[in-house]
Amino acid sequence: MLKIIAQFITANLFFIAPDTRLFEVVSYFIYDTIKILILLAIIIFIVSVLRTFLPKEKIRAILARRHPFWAHLLAGLFGIITPFCSCSAVPLFLGFVEAGVPLGATFTFLVASPMINEVALALLFSMFGWKIAGIYLVSGLFIAMISGAVIGRFKPESFIQNISDGGKNCACAEGKTPTWPERFIYGRDYTLKILKKVWPYIILGVGAGAFIHGFVPTGFLAQYAGADKWYAVPLAVLIGIPLYSNAAGVIPLVSALTEKGVAIGTALALMMSVTALSFPEFVILKKVMKTKLIIIFAGVVGAGIMLIGYLFNFLLV
Repeated sequence: MLKIIAQFITANLFFIAPDTRLFEVVSYFIYDTIKILILLAIIIFIVSVLRTFLPKEKIRAILARRHPFWAHLLAGLFGIITPFCSCSAVPLFLGFVEAGVPLGATFTFLVASPMINEVALALLFSMFGWKIAGIYLVSGLFIAMISGAVIGRFKPESFIQNISDGGKNCACAEGKTPTWPERFIYGRDYTLKILKKVWPYIILGVGAGAFIHGFVPTGFLAQYAGADKWYAVPLAVLIGIPLYSNAAGVIPLVSALTEKGVAIGTALALMMSVTALSFPEFVILKKVMKTKLIIIFAGVVGAGIMLIGYLFNFLLV
């Protein structure tokens, strides 16, 4: 149905003749954009309503009392459904530390939150299906847990710079238990807020993907980033670090790259690097961490991403 609507708009609104390369590119762009926005709206609304049952203080209390394994697992799961508070990563990170949450588990949350959030999973499901989305979820959670556990071994407490304001300036303050209408209102408002934030990335990502889909010859990119190229995965990780985007902008591009022959593990390594190891993220973390800890963080997470990239390429050839 959406494809028919996209083709109708392309032919009757933009007056592009069918059976042309331009028609294929524009209709692909319209179809993917509509599909992604609808799916994102549904999933973000559902997750945001569920999130109202897990206020920050409850998450901190649960994590602080758990065995290390369960603390890492729960921190990763909380990271999936609980992105950073809108006021910034700094107060939330320090809030976990001050509440007595083990620092290793806090790093698990720090990795999982941007890399495996609901936006990423919704887009992966819409473009690759449940199998790839499920494998990505499990592998991303594995990276987050192992990264947190390894970083915890370095005794990183001495590398944290405490500049907390006690959360006084955070807009995400705890309050009374919301009613169901209040939960739905929050879900609606949060969904609109996220869509307003990510739609430019979606447009850019789908646009780049549509261009690759329509104009890059099939197999051309496989010469340089196929599953048999050992250097492709680490190169994708390095390319992703300086990029500034999020899953909404990267995943449509990942879909187009894999369609043209780039190995799935290589493409997903690029996406993981952009979302979990971006340079702007390091700039934010520099406010609460010393440089040595950031280097450890980047090295451990980067190694985990490369491992998963190679694993995807091996399993999904």
